[in-house]
This record gives sequence, C-alpha cells and structure tokens, in this order.
Amino acid sequence: MNITTTGPKGLPISGNLMAFRRSPLQFIREAAEEHGEVVHFRFGPSRHIYLLTNPDHIKEVLVSKQAHFRKGKGLQVARAVVGDGILTSEGKKHLRQRRLMQPAFHRDRIATYGDVMVRQAVDLMSDWKTGELRDIHSDMMKVTLAIITETMFGKTVKEGADQIGHAIDVGLKYVANKGSSFIDIPLSVPTKSNREFLESSELLDKTIYSLIEARRNSEGEEHKDLLGMLLAARDEDDGEGMTDEQVRDEVMTIFVAGHETTANTMSWIFYLLATHPEVEKKLHDELSTVLCDKLPTVEDLPQLKYTNLIVQETLRLYPAAWTINREVVDEVEIGGHTYKPGETLMMSQYVMHRDPRYYEQAEEFIPERFDSDLLKRNPAYAYFPFGGGPRVCIGNNFALMEAALLLATIAQRYRLRLAEPNQTVEPEPLVTLRPKNGLPMRLEKR
Repeated sequence: MNITTTGPKGLPISGNLMAFRRSPLQFIREAAEEHGEVVHFRFGPSRHIYLLTNPDHIKEVLVSKQAHFRKGKGLQVARAVVGDGILTSEGKKHLRQRRLMQPAFHRDRIATYGDVMVRQAVDLMSDWKTGELRDIHSDMMKVTLAIITETMFGKTVKEGADQIGHAIDVGLKYVANKGSSFIDIPLSVPTKSNREFLESSELLDKTIYSLIEARRNSEGEEHKDLLGMLLAARDEDDGEGMTDEQVRDEVMTIFVAGHETTANTMSWIFYLLATHPEVEKKLHDELSTVLCDKLPTVEDLPQLKYTNLIVQETLRLYPAAWTINREVVDEVEIGGHTYKPGETLMMSQYVMHRDPRYYEQAEEFIPERFDSDLLKRNPAYAYFPFGGGPRVCIGNNFALMEAALLLATIAQRYRLRLAEPNQTVEPEPLVTLRPKNGLPMRLEKR
C-alpha cells in the first residue's frame, strides 16, 4: 500500500526551493506541524524530498534498511571539500576506512586527549580581559581547531589558524548553497563563489599535505595519533598503504567535521547560559563543589553531572547537524510508503528535538530534563544529535568530552554576557547549525 502524502504548495518550476532557502528551519518545522509524519516537497522541476518525522521511520532509514540509500546531495557535493573520506564514502570503502580510524576514537584513547583540551582552553583565555567584547564563536573555532590538530595530527597550527578557519568557512558555505540548488554551475566557471572556493581548497590542501609530508619524513619515530594510524594502515588483501590523497581526504574530513561542529555547540552553550542565569548558577555551584578551583580532568567528568546535562540539552535545541538526507538507490518501503530511486528522504534533528510529542516545554532550555529516564521513555530517534546506524558520528564521544571539558574550564574563570541585553542570536543552517554573524559577548571575570 502507498500512503498519501501532502506538503506545502510550491511554485511551478522551482517548487518549494525558494521558501526553503529563505528560511530552512522555519520551512521544515511549519511543514512538519501542518502535514504530519511524511511531508512531500519539491526542489526544482524533478527533485522530490520527503521529510520524515516518525522516529521509527527514521530508524528504518538509518539502521535496518540503510543499504537502500546513499548519502544525500549535500554530502555528495561535500566531496569537493573533503574528498572521498569517511563522511562521504559509501559501501565497502566506508566500512574499511571506519574500521581503520576507530582505534583513534576509542574511549580509552580519547581519554588521553583530555589534557590537551583543557590546556588549549587555558591558552585561549591567556589574553582575555574582563569587560572585553569578543566574538565567542570565533574564539570557539580557534580553540577547537587547535585541539583537533594537536590530538589527531600531533601538531599545533598556531600560524595561519585564522586563514584555515576562513577557508573551512568558505567551503561549508559553498556546500550548503550548492546542496540546495537545482542549477549546477561547474567549478570551471569562474563565478565569485567558485573562485573563493578554489582558493580556500588550495590553502587547506597545502596545509594538510605539508602535515602528511612532514610525518612521512619522520621515519623511525612512533606516532600514536590519527595521522600515524592512517599512514601505518595496510590493506588486508594486498598489503598496500594509503596514498597521500586518501590520507588527505580522511584528514580533511576530521579537520572540517571535528572542529566546526564542537565550536558551534560551545557557542550555543554560552549563549544559552547568558540567557538562563539560573542554569548558569547551578553550573558554577557544581564546578566549585567538584573542582575546588583546580582545572578539570577526564576523571572529574562523571562527577560533573550538570555540566554534561547542559551539553546534552544544548545538542537538543541546537544540534550541530540539523538534518540528515538520504537518497533512495533501490525502491524501498518505509512506514507504508514506497520510495523510488532518486527521491530524497530528509530527517531533521532540529525538528525532532523540538517535537512536543517527546519533549515538554520543547522550546525551553531545561538541562534537568535529561536527568531522568527521558531517553529510555522516548523512541530512539526522537534524539539523535550524532546521527545513527553504521554511519553514526565516529567522533561522538570525543565531542561530548571536549564540550564538557571546555565548558568546565572556561566557566570556572569567566561569565560570558551578551553584548546587548536584548540581543537575539539566530541560527544559520549551513552544513552545520551555527550562530549567524558570530556571537559577540562581553567577558566578566569570576
């Protein structure tokens, strides 16, 4: 049987593309509220999208029937930035690369990265002054970039960190625009965005290939970071190692996905704390009780319960990945509806995490809601900030630990206040969900 689907009315040629591009989050939320668990819309003359808001249907797509799908258009476009790394590769290649990289993200291994995370946070604050106005989003991008380069590649990138951050920014904007466009302008056409994108790619390539070259030239030294693992890896069948290009793709993926996402989460955390003083006070009380003025360590994390709840609740309201798209490869039936090859299924964390069916006072920032059996009561895919199934984010434990340690280290020393009392910060849904136009905040020493 095929259930009937409805959706917002679109224009004759472009369909719903203009409405979506104008305000993606508002568009998908209103569409879900009005049209139920399966919403149909169209981008351009022939690209059909179905938004799913039933957690069981989402589970089928991401877990039990995932073999019928491939990554959606946005991540196919992302190959231009990150190559054919773990984020964009499919099938056997993806499984092989994931197996290869898994040890770098094992719980025991990432526990050893905690000192770097805290040290980089302290380093970030070394030139902070009370009363100063700073773009906290930019600061968070800086500190997470420093953490990912030191923990994964054994090197700090102090010089040129701003240019690298800008280049990643350009790449993500390019992917977001191209992913939701139905006119495909080849990179060879010298438009402004194509030129900027090619320049940024060149800079990132240069940075990453120099990391790889330096490491290949340091024979005899043992390196236990991700770069060392990638370079030492050998194919089970033919014993071949990875080419520089393959290593580059994986390094670029971790570089881009591993710092921008956590930087966004941290920015939203500080925004939410500034607008919820009662939560901030509870956090400060916990930090004083558990840490007694010493810097946090990985060993302190189990006691920093409220700190962890703040991270969880922030990922509910502002998930770094706000949507997951899958393109149908083989005809498949999900929840009574048959989907045809070429159609796209959209599953939005932003929509699901704010669904009143699963969260009371869904729009409110209430970290305590996770201090209960909420996740057991709700269906599995009512909360999925890191995706799910075989493609669940490989760095999820790394990100949770990093966010908790950064929060504890910074909040121990500073309160961050909004630049203006009634300042509103809008989310900008590019590939990830970031604060639009940065996050100006005033520092207040504790």
